[in-house]
Amino acid sequence: MKRQAGIGRTKALVWAVLAAPALVMAVRLALAEDPWLADWIAETGEWSARFIILALILTPLQKLFGNRPWVAFLIRHRRAIGVAAFLYALAHLGFYLVDMGALSYVIDEALVPSILTAWLALLAMLPPALSSSDAAMRALGKGWKRLQRFAYPAAILTLIHWLLVHDGMTEALVHFVPLAALQLARLAQPFFKRRNFA
Repeated sequence: MKRQAGIGRTKALVWAVLAAPALVMAVRLALAEDPWLADWIAETGEWSARFIILALILTPLQKLFGNRPWVAFLIRHRRAIGVAAFLYALAHLGFYLVDMGALSYVIDEALVPSILTAWLALLAMLPPALSSSDAAMRALGKGWKRLQRFAYPAAILTLIHWLLVHDGMTEALVHFVPLAALQLARLAQPFFKRRNFA
């Protein structure tokens, strides 16, 4: 019982940390006299990107640095991080729809590349998010991991969306280059091990 209570408290703490940016945004929105929704559209999208990047860098970090306690802790809560990324993406969508004001406007620009990539990223995030529960893991068996791999195209589409929506590339690259570097290092690691062995 004590162990279960400890696990429950840890999960609650993790979710509190994941929800903290949303809480800060909600307070700012409530206090704003004339809120400009574009700020919240951008901010929720950025937090969604940050959390999907965090979820995806954990395996390469584990491969490169071993099962350090902090890496193991984050991996244990990776599903929560991925779900948080999806929830911030939904908030991003919600603010966007409110800002557009009418469904006709949303439909009119749905196929514009900068917007289409966002819709596709959200769709790619849907299977991992919906299959993140323990029950889904048990029901899907080996197929569960295949669904979770949708996070990779979701991240790529998120990067493309970010690059197309914003004028500069710097901020997007600052977020995504570490993910790309770690993934490349992970892929290259077996090659270097073979060379060292030889």
